[in-house]
Amino acid sequence: MLTTRGAATRQRIITGAAALIRDHGVTGVSLDDIRAATSTSKSQLFHYFPQGKSDLLLAVAEHEAEQVLADQQPMLGDLTSWQKWQDWRERVIEKYDAQRAGCPLSALTAQLDVARPATQGIITRLYDRWHAHLSEGVQALKDSGEAEADLDSDAAATAILTAVTGGATLLQATDSLTYLETSLDQALSALRRDATPVARVRG
Repeated sequence: MLTTRGAATRQRIITGAAALIRDHGVTGVSLDDIRAATSTSKSQLFHYFPQGKSDLLLAVAEHEAEQVLADQQPMLGDLTSWQKWQDWRERVIEKYDAQRAGCPLSALTAQLDVARPATQGIITRLYDRWHAHLSEGVQALKDSGEAEADLDSDAAATAILTAVTGGATLLQATDSLTYLETSLDQALSALRRDATPVARVRG
């Protein structure tokens, strides 16, 4: 059980390591780099992460997974009306536009060791939680009559999640936000009872 101070030190190391990995990739960041960036001694680092880099990378993966969802809050947790869906869309576009190659989703799925079972588990749980929020939001639109009653909430949530993650991947590859905007707009427009296109944030 960590003390409050110990938990804060551990979190400082994780946050600093995450920032370095987003900028330079796992192979471009050493434990010495992390120690220097976080003002951490070698003994401190191994106190909190006994297995060294492997332990720290797993903690970074957990951190980045939490950050992916935190960046979408409070909108993601309250998708109870069409206006709130639009507010969430704006938040998603704004965050990924600002983060570009430095987004936590990219770090989690491209930079960290996704072949490692523990990391795969973190990614799977992230997508499950994200999907659940979206599915609940689609169900809320159905309950309010803003979406067709026979709309499959889980399938719609899958389409929206795929639009965001696929658009974010293409943003990393091309530096163009258009893919994310277009795919998300198409997925959201399919929710509307009146099939009105989603208003675009950008001109």
